[in-house]
Amino acid sequence: MLLLWERTAANGLQREWLEADALREREPNISGVAGIHVPSSGIVDYAQVTRAMAADFQRLGGEIRYDAEVTGLEERRQEVVVSTGKETHTSRYLVSCSGLMADKVIRMLGQKPDFTICPFRGEYYQLPEQHNHIVNHLIYPIPDPAMPFLGVHLTRMIDGSVTVGPNAVLALKREGYRKRDVSLADMGQMLTHPGILKVLGKHFRPGLSEMKNSFYKRGYLGLVRKYCPSLTADDLLPYPAGVRAQAVSKDGNLVDDFLFVNTRRTLNVGNAPSPAATSALPIGAHIVKQVAALLID
Repeated sequence: MLLLWERTAANGLQREWLEADALREREPNISGVAGIHVPSSGIVDYAQVTRAMAADFQRLGGEIRYDAEVTGLEERRQEVVVSTGKETHTSRYLVSCSGLMADKVIRMLGQKPDFTICPFRGEYYQLPEQHNHIVNHLIYPIPDPAMPFLGVHLTRMIDGSVTVGPNAVLALKREGYRKRDVSLADMGQMLTHPGILKVLGKHFRPGLSEMKNSFYKRGYLGLVRKYCPSLTADDLLPYPAGVRAQAVSKDGNLVDDFLFVNTRRTLNVGNAPSPAATSALPIGAHIVKQVAALLID
């Protein structure tokens, strides 16, 4: 916790140290020896943000094509050709932000990225309506510094509901949003990549624990009861999962910073780790600057 306290100072955040009594006064249902209160923390409805961005993009003349899987990319001297199963598009430049398929898109361009994407499913629960006021703030446990995940936390959503999660489970498909989603091709790529094998070996025990808690609700409950002991297994209601596109280097490290792979006419986002959604606008501004540099060249 002292490390987090130092980081909040280094990043210029307003914060307040809460001893156990002060923590209990702010959060009667939360147990802890101490806490850090960051008044500027908050959330937004990212689906609504995305719809607003899409509307602005279309208003400015952009087109959005759905159900158009990219099957081929070719970078030529004066243009980039994008092929889908339905049509072909030609442009002077290409910007790709393809998340779970980022390394595949980069390979389509003839590049050899020194990383691969490993999908981790984050599973959530939602608390019943009577617990909408169980917390007054966003509640995060102290994360494991050896892992790039924040741990199971309590989040007050925009609609007033409260979610619990996520965990971090190796998905058996790149877009494996459900436990039953399995792709033998994706599994083959993951389980033959030396970097991913090193990651799985390095974090074998915590990985097994995450997998167990994915199927054993009471194990998952135990994680949140460490700081919110009043919850029961019946309070954990189904909620959609997410999948994190985690870049893994060849030497077995989880890439925890933004990663770009550029060519003469393309700019490709290879890794955008959490908090990528929170940082979407500054990431976009950074991409625009890099695009401007491409245009000058």
